[in-house]
Amino acid sequence: MKKIDLNLLIALDVLLEECSVLAAAKRLGLSPSATSRTLARLRDATGDPILVQAGRSLVPTPHAEQLAGRLHALVQEAQSVLTPVLVPVDPGELERVFTIRANEGFVALFAPAIIAVVAKEAPRVRLHFAPKPDKDTAPLRQGTIDLDIGTTGSSAPEVRSHLLFRDRFIGVVRSNHPLLDEPVTPERYVSHGHVVTSRRGLWHGPVDDALLELGLQRDILAVVPSFSDALNVARHSDLIALVPSLCLGDVDSREKRLQSFALPVSTPEVTISAMWHPRLDADPEHRWLRQKLIATCRTMLETGPRG
Repeated sequence: MKKIDLNLLIALDVLLEECSVLAAAKRLGLSPSATSRTLARLRDATGDPILVQAGRSLVPTPHAEQLAGRLHALVQEAQSVLTPVLVPVDPGELERVFTIRANEGFVALFAPAIIAVVAKEAPRVRLHFAPKPDKDTAPLRQGTIDLDIGTTGSSAPEVRSHLLFRDRFIGVVRSNHPLLDEPVTPERYVSHGHVVTSRRGLWHGPVDDALLELGLQRDILAVVPSFSDALNVARHSDLIALVPSLCLGDVDSREKRLQSFALPVSTPEVTISAMWHPRLDADPEHRWLRQKLIATCRTMLETGPRG
């Protein structure tokens, strides 16, 4: 049986992610010259250049791009096989910083309870809630974040996930808005101006597709980067905001500054999950954090206010 160096698979995985010998060397803990020699071995083993020069950058060959999709899962499965059996965690002795990437709505609603639970059981654990500018899974793969909170995508099929909750989109307007004087029909819904949320500056979404089937179109006057921004605009104007129901906090509900209503058209349900990289799947400390976060979210949704 031909001898195979499985370390080459790990190196190939990192090289294809970074498309840079220097960046790959840093992640692999090797010198640039050693990483260049590894790339040469990979080229010899596969019979393919793997990475080729394009201007001042390296780009993967078509064959390398085909390998990339299978490679992530293969490397992580191999690492999982060689991972030690789980050992019990003593939270009181745990000393570690966990980075959780989530949008501002999740942080505002759930972070206080998560921090309180973790601090009570593991006083030396620190939580870093990082902003979520996009859905890029590279930070999970590179290990710069431990957990990613949001909707699951298809760009990283190897990423593990656990459903936290499902939500729905609702309309929100300021108190005493004329829209609510009568039942909200699709026609009345589009008769007012709108503010929408998009980190990428998109002006069109699922609600617009549903309205288009009825021959209707929203008049979108503004795009803002966060749901809290959309709520603030709605609070101080006649524009209609579109947000997940969990974003409507109990403060505005109590003070009657904002009022919500069911959308007059059907839109897809929003599913929010906790996601992590397979290399952390068997990590007992990471598993402890996942369990605490999942349990805390479940408890809050069962017993806490939803606005």
